[in-house]
Amino acid sequence: MTVDLDAYVAEHGGEWRRLEELSRRGRLDAAEVDELVALYQRATTQLSVLRSRSPDPALVSQLSQVVLRARARLTGRPRPSWAAVGSFLLVGFPGAVYRAWPWWCGVATAFTLLSFFLIWYVAGNPETAGAFIGEEAAADLVESGFAGYYTEFAAPTFAFHLWTHNAWLAAQCLAAGVLIVPVLYLLWQNALNIGVVGGVMVAYGRADVFFGLITPHGLLELTGVFVAAGVGLRVGWAWIAPPAQLTRGQAVARAGREGVLVAVGLVGLFAVSAVVEAFVTPAPVPVPLRVLAGAAVWLAFLAYVVVLGRRATAAPESDDVLDPHARR
Repeated sequence: MTVDLDAYVAEHGGEWRRLEELSRRGRLDAAEVDELVALYQRATTQLSVLRSRSPDPALVSQLSQVVLRARARLTGRPRPSWAAVGSFLLVGFPGAVYRAWPWWCGVATAFTLLSFFLIWYVAGNPETAGAFIGEEAAADLVESGFAGYYTEFAAPTFAFHLWTHNAWLAAQCLAAGVLIVPVLYLLWQNALNIGVVGGVMVAYGRADVFFGLITPHGLLELTGVFVAAGVGLRVGWAWIAPPAQLTRGQAVARAGREGVLVAVGLVGLFAVSAVVEAFVTPAPVPVPLRVLAGAAVWLAFLAYVVVLGRRATAAPESDDVLDPHARR
């Protein structure tokens, strides 16, 4: 069954034009808002009729645009808010990182001790490197492979690759945190890589090259990994041992909300660390200057977290924002 288009448009066209007029108007009084709602409801029904019975796609498309414009006017259009961005940068992200400091500081301590132990062991037993990467690969690593890694690609391309790789690693830590074991496995893989490469370089007398290249960017980059892993493990622990005042679901939800804040913030952190690694680490300047530049960026991030995070945590409304059950 089809619809007589001319008769249908003649009957309802005035309503559609009025709906479009109200949708475009800047301010509406109470009566006009009620009229807009009523016309929108009728138009959606009429659009459904046309879609099912009318062969005219142009009319359907025209009325669809009118209905969508009216819906946007009724529901409101999301607009970017600089206040929300400022709140995230000054309160949300640093507060979430600061509240999780026991977790990521614990991860950082364990990771550092394990990495230096592996460097010491591989340096004292060079034959073990062959079991991991092969003797030829170890020799190539010492001669040019390690240093060449930082200059193999153009700096902008290299920075983008590092940024996406590290952001993906952090996302894995945060997403798999509730399972705990995958996070520990990712940390082990990274510690093993640093331990084997560093051990080989130390064993062949290239410790200065290794630490001179890894330190400028590694301080900030690894801190981002530690934060992601620590916050991820915190989510897992919220499932295992929720606070007495919260159910297991509420505890995981609260830790998960902070995990989302951290995940978004770490995207920016890894962008900065990628720029440092691509442009500062291989820069033809003395090693102390490169290390100083990397350390300055790292210390700036720690100061940002401690100062703003402590202030955010001390704010009386911070718990209510993160936990809607806090006042119950």
